[in-house]
Amino acid sequence: MIETRDLVHRYDETPVLDGVDLAIEDGEFVLVAGPNGAGKTTLVRHFNGLADPNAGEVLVNGRPVSDDLVAARTAVGMVFQDPRDQFVAATVRADVAFGPENLGLSHAEIDRRVSEALDTVRLTGRGDERVDQLSGGEQARVAIAGALAMEPDHLVLDEPLASLDAPAREAVLDRLTALHDQGTGVVVVTHDLRDLAAVADRVVVLHDGDVALDGTPDAVMDDLSGFDVRPC
Repeated sequence: MIETRDLVHRYDETPVLDGVDLAIEDGEFVLVAGPNGAGKTTLVRHFNGLADPNAGEVLVNGRPVSDDLVAARTAVGMVFQDPRDQFVAATVRADVAFGPENLGLSHAEIDRRVSEALDTVRLTGRGDERVDQLSGGEQARVAIAGALAMEPDHLVLDEPLASLDAPAREAVLDRLTALHDQGTGVVVVTHDLRDLAAVADRVVVLHDGDVALDGTPDAVMDDLSGFDVRPC
């Protein structure tokens, strides 16, 4: 479980998150929606310690994130809006292997995780290709594979479909749906619920630094007007 308790985050003196209480259960597919500047990205960056709260607390699997960053980052895999922001190696295999290598795992275990992650995102046999020569959709899948190789309980993605063409959107969405079906929790930051609402269990809408709506996609759909969220 990921849980925030009275979470506050400020930039200078401006509150971006103002007392957010939220719990995300294991295995849930949750959309975090809201207009630009609502604090969506800031919120999820607290889930594995990429941001520090000014007040309040964030827990992963019952443990405060600040107590064990390695445990939090192992349990919560993060995929940034632009996958190029998280690539650390030239080739697909080397990039996907980076996280497991930093956990100090055996070569056999690293190879297993990399192979399974690439299989999951349909990049089997392409480990030696250069990341910078892939399409945008393929780069997005490499970024997802890198997070999956950590075998997280939750996969958090920031606007993963935003810059993709229709075939790439469909490929990434298929992978997220399959992961959810296999029991991985999925959290997607988005301002556009098209495509995603049909597969999500829950939509959380942020507004003015706090949770304004929280429910099933059907339950919140009629209340989205005024929140600058594109409905399905």
